[in-house]
Amino acid sequence: MSNQNAIQTGNEGSFLDAGRNYIARVKGGETGSLPALLGLVILATIFAVANPIFLKPINFANLLTQTATVTTLAMGLTFVLLLGEIDLSAGVTAGLSAAFLAITMSEYGVAWPIAAVIAISMGMLIGFLIGLLVAKVGIPSFVVTLAAFLAFQGLQLVVVGKGGLIGIDAPPILAIMNTPMQLAFGWILLAIVFLSYLGTSIYSRRQRTSSGQQNKPLGILIFRSVAILVVGAGFVSFLNLERGANPAVTSLRGVPYVVPIVLILLAVGTFVLNRTKFGRHVYAVGGNAEAARRAGIQVSRVRITVFMISSTFAGIAGILMASRQASVDAAAGRSIVLNAIAAAVVGGVSLFGGRGRLSDAVIGGFVIAVIDNGLGLIGLASGLNLAITGGVLLLAATADAITSRKSRTS
Repeated sequence: MSNQNAIQTGNEGSFLDAGRNYIARVKGGETGSLPALLGLVILATIFAVANPIFLKPINFANLLTQTATVTTLAMGLTFVLLLGEIDLSAGVTAGLSAAFLAITMSEYGVAWPIAAVIAISMGMLIGFLIGLLVAKVGIPSFVVTLAAFLAFQGLQLVVVGKGGLIGIDAPPILAIMNTPMQLAFGWILLAIVFLSYLGTSIYSRRQRTSSGQQNKPLGILIFRSVAILVVGAGFVSFLNLERGANPAVTSLRGVPYVVPIVLILLAVGTFVLNRTKFGRHVYAVGGNAEAARRAGIQVSRVRITVFMISSTFAGIAGILMASRQASVDAAAGRSIVLNAIAAAVVGGVSLFGGRGRLSDAVIGGFVIAVIDNGLGLIGLASGLNLAITGGVLLLAATADAITSRKSRTS
């Protein structure tokens, strides 16, 4: 009787019931991004105590720009990881896209919007070629992307040329990572995020109720909406504080332009994975490719599309990389892919496919950035940063392997 009432009313128990169910899932190994969130809080607390500069507005804004490129790359890689595949070429794809962005503007006088489209299209084309080799020819993604990783480094050297460095002087490109928005735009951005989440959530509840499906308690929607509003207001207020070294000469106040770009990518990617048939197919193929094929899903098409999405995100990451450095060199993007993979896995995306969300990659990206930023502030050697990041990744991968083994045996 209770189950029947739950379906009729569109509710799935009370708020407390949902909390108990979540705790039960965590005890069963379905931790999601919870360990990364707890780790983020612990790391932030340690670094804030060790060096108060960590909590200064200037450092917080620096964290946002520092993690933007890695987070964007990690979100794209999440699509690939959900299939149980890997893309080792994402970093050099970003570097090559950045090189095409710079060369088209500096050498051929192409306007920056067209140059940006060319850079992103370059990433999409690379993803299409990789997807074809993986899905149609049957070459393992590790081999294909490793070969691309090596080959694109040479191509990048050719594109950049003998000088080894191409400067970026387009103000709109440079502003993405180096200039804050006007103060009012931060509040407008928060209002858009809040209303978008509330509107899509209410629409989804109505759709599920009208089709006779169960909904989570309304209290969860209210709690999440209030959390977005409160936390977002805190972030905007904090970033609107003066953080310039000499405000009389140069004032630095406001949310960096890169923040809405990353939020748009997160929102669009999350919508694709959670609200579309293609997203359901991605999870199905990642969970069991053979079962998905027998269910009529075009597995090859899903694989090709996923690699195209990943490389498109890499192209966007290349633009962010060029914006922050105000230049592109022949080695751009070579090492960033490892941090991006680490960010996705640390955030809770499974290496075995079928489990993870784009928000996990964002949280993991912040963990990686906080480790790098915090260790630098307390003056520890850069080598220790790599060692700690590797240790965190190993712990996350171990937990993922244990969880996957439990799910297979249960």
